[in-house]
Amino acid sequence: MHSVPDVVTLSSLAFVGTMFDNYFAFAAQLIVTERARYRRVAWAQAIGVAILLIIAAAVGSVLTALPVRWVGLFCLAPWAMAWFRWRHRSDPGATTYRRGAITTVLITIALGGDNLGVWIPLLRTDGVTRGIITVAVFSFWELVFLASARAMTKHPRVTAWGETNARRLTPWVYVALGALILVESGVF
Repeated sequence: MHSVPDVVTLSSLAFVGTMFDNYFAFAAQLIVTERARYRRVAWAQAIGVAILLIIAAAVGSVLTALPVRWVGLFCLAPWAMAWFRWRHRSDPGATTYRRGAITTVLITIALGGDNLGVWIPLLRTDGVTRGIITVAVFSFWELVFLASARAMTKHPRVTAWGETNARRLTPWVYVALGALILVESGVF
C-alpha cells in the first residue's frame, strides 16, 4: 500500500487532471445561469461527480470495465438543449435558464469518460483505506472546483460578457459540449 502522502498526491492529480474539461463546462454553465440558481446548479455538478465516483467504485469493486463509449449517449442532452435554445433564440419570453440542474448533471456525467478511465483503476488498487482517502481528497478538490468556478463568474467583465452574449452563443456551447462528449467517450 502506498503512503498517505502518495495517495493524496495521486488522488489530487487524478481529480484535477480529469476534471479540467468539466471545470470549463461548469463555469460556462454558470455564466448563462441566473445567480439565484447557482446553488442548484452547483449541487447538480457535485451530484454528477458523486455519481461518477460511485460508478467508478462499483465497477472497480467487481473488476469489470464499463464501456466508456456508452457515456457518448449523453451527447443527446446538450444537443437537445441546443435545439431548444436555437428554436427560441428570438423569443423574448423564452428563458435561457431552463433545466440548468438536470443539464449540469448530465453534462458532468457525460464528460466523465476520462474520469472513469482513471478513477476505476485508482479506486480498485490498494483496498478500502486508499479508497476512503481518495474520496476525501476528491471531496476537497470538488469544493475548490465549485468555489473557484463561482468566483470566476463574479468578475464583472466575465458576467457582463455572459449576459450580453448568452442567448446568441448558448446553442453553440451546447453543440460543442455534445461533440466534446462524443470525443471524450471515444465514440470518435
